[in-house]
Amino acid sequence: MPTQTDLDATHILASDHRLVESLFSKFESSSGAQRKADIANRICDELKMHTIIEEEIFYPALEGKIDESLLKEAYVEHDGAKLLVNEIAQGNPDEDFYDAKVTVLKEQIEHHVKEEEKQHDNMFQQARAAKVDLEDLGKRMLEKKEQLQSLAKKKGGLPPAELRTSN
Repeated sequence: MPTQTDLDATHILASDHRLVESLFSKFESSSGAQRKADIANRICDELKMHTIIEEEIFYPALEGKIDESLLKEAYVEHDGAKLLVNEIAQGNPDEDFYDAKVTVLKEQIEHHVKEEEKQHDNMFQQARAAKVDLEDLGKRMLEKKEQLQSLAKKKGGLPPAELRTSN
């Protein structure tokens, strides 16, 4: 019997959050420079894809429908994380601050996830209350994510994360 894909945009994003949380845990318990680099690079790729689908599809659909300050804060939080993502992706696990950068990135992502899905009156709750078509968004997000996953597998992989809120 075929399984049905969950197309709810908030469920897709929450699933991404769980995946990245598990990757951070693997990083923390890993040893060896190559193993740490492989996990950190996977974290960076997952976060690049996640921020793209949020910023290009999910967040624009919420504009004017949820608390504007929460949405603006999410974009700025993304940019803070992207700075670290780019440094980690271009870095080497033998560098002095490599592990510290991954740890700080983890903390930033934990805070961001809390605001999107865990705290009272979070972004996901507000999107539901505003009757945003989460299934349509989910379809579009999965299509974009599939394209990004294909790009990530090619030589050269995903480009560096682009900042949106800085001048």
